Amino acid sequence: MKTFLILTVLTIQVAEMANAQLNKTPPQAKTANGVVEGITEPSGIRAFKGIPFAQPPVGELRWKEPQPVKNWQGVRKTTQFGPRAMQRAVFGDMGFRSNGMSEDCLYLNVWTPAKSDKEKLPVLVYFYGGGFIAGDGSEGRYDGESMATKGMVALTVNYRLDVFGFMAHPELTKESAHQSSGNYAYLDMAAALRWVQQNIAAFGGDPKRVTIAGESAGSIAVSGLMASPLSKGLIAGAIGESGSLLGGLPPVPLAKGEEAGAAFAKGVGASSLADLRAMPAEKLLEATGKPGTPRFSATVDGYFFPKPPMEIFAAGEQAQVPLLAGWNSEEMNARAVLGQEKPTPEGYANAVKRLYNDRAEEVLKLYPGSTEEEVLESATALAGDRFLAYSTWKWADLQSKTGGGKPVYRYYYSRPRPAMVPEMGNAAPGLAGGVVKSTDANAVKVPPARGAVHSAEIEYAMGNLPKNKVYAWTPDDYKVSDVMQKYFANFVKTGNPNGSGLPNWPAINSGNSVQFMQIDVNTRLETEKNRARYLFLDPYYTKQ
Repeated sequence: MKTFLILTVLTIQVAEMANAQLNKTPPQAKTANGVVEGITEPSGIRAFKGIPFAQPPVGELRWKEPQPVKNWQGVRKTTQFGPRAMQRAVFGDMGFRSNGMSEDCLYLNVWTPAKSDKEKLPVLVYFYGGGFIAGDGSEGRYDGESMATKGMVALTVNYRLDVFGFMAHPELTKESAHQSSGNYAYLDMAAALRWVQQNIAAFGGDPKRVTIAGESAGSIAVSGLMASPLSKGLIAGAIGESGSLLGGLPPVPLAKGEEAGAAFAKGVGASSLADLRAMPAEKLLEATGKPGTPRFSATVDGYFFPKPPMEIFAAGEQAQVPLLAGWNSEEMNARAVLGQEKPTPEGYANAVKRLYNDRAEEVLKLYPGSTEEEVLESATALAGDRFLAYSTWKWADLQSKTGGGKPVYRYYYSRPRPAMVPEMGNAAPGLAGGVVKSTDANAVKVPPARGAVHSAEIEYAMGNLPKNKVYAWTPDDYKVSDVMQKYFANFVKTGNPNGSGLPNWPAINSGNSVQFMQIDVNTRLETEKNRARYLFLDPYYTKQ
């Protein structure tokens, strides 16, 4: 009997040692281009960072549609984030963990709880924000590990930015097989989604259950991917946080984009496309920061966007998938409306008249300002609506009418961030969620927040509060994050955010009145009261 017990103990110890050794063995996955090797996080999630999904867009491939990855031999280490796209430091410290900055930037990152390629888990593909001029898939707030612990495969994807992602030019259009130019960032995203279709099963994901998500420019991108025939067949659901191209950074006619590109080329002394491609990436990037340089816009190129997205959504030609979308209570500060005016009723009325001329009285009825407090409240609401809230409302509204009956869920996020930790000193929050250091003389100083500022919800939704060391998170913050992440995770898994222990969230196209979920410490269902505001703003965006 004693011998039997000893043998049993030894067997258990050997098994435990074998399991420990197994956990130390780096995880691998076989993609279409070769084997990749990642790491196992302490949580047990397998992470693969810096997987190429297209060839480096350098040299002759600068300003070309992303090309398929070339196969590799042996095992490729994917244990650190690839380089971030070329970008200027315009939003303070965005918290990059990437391996430097380079034009060679087309990499994605995968976090998976799957132990084998047979599991067929739902998939979340997240696109970062940053105005299409900054951002990176390595930022801690987008990290996919926490989402992966909820039972899905989570990805972040890099895409080209600014002049590299959006420059149109007559010569580029001429050399293109599709007679198009200017939408390279969007084409990168579509290429990443094709990569997911081809490879995600190797990581335990189901290519038929892919939800795309993003915040700000990433949210605008999600609406663009829904509109494009190149990508809408690759997605099963969509999440948009603060913005859509139905009013937010919409594509311009191709000819207008070509004009901007030709003017930029002239400004940097390039007489041909060959000259532009021969220039160092750093020189092109530096030129984008010079006064008077136009913003590079997406284009209605006849290829990625066959026609204006507003027309695509109005006609019901977009992806017919469930949508979860919303915005924050302080997307933009009241100063964006008031300018130099004092927040008095008279100052507010003057500011509104400058913006809306003979329609100012209508605006003042919709956004009243009879006291200083009411002025600050209304000016904040108007500034946020003009910035990105209207475009998000329009997206949800149109999708609920032309999206083939698929459910649309709307939220309003109102939890302000807590105070910063004492170690941050005199720092202040940045416009895109970064941090403005007191020594950064060129950074835009942001007044104290009255609500949930633009980008404030990301860490909550993705379960990444611990990865942001800037703020002194409280138990209430973790409570909000738990609820919001569960809603998002449920939506990724089922196309419906509802689940056990959560307030019931009806779709806006499921009844007579439009109801939305207000997410805060006291998360609750509310009925829309401000539709007249969005209908007033509608012509300013739909008649462009």
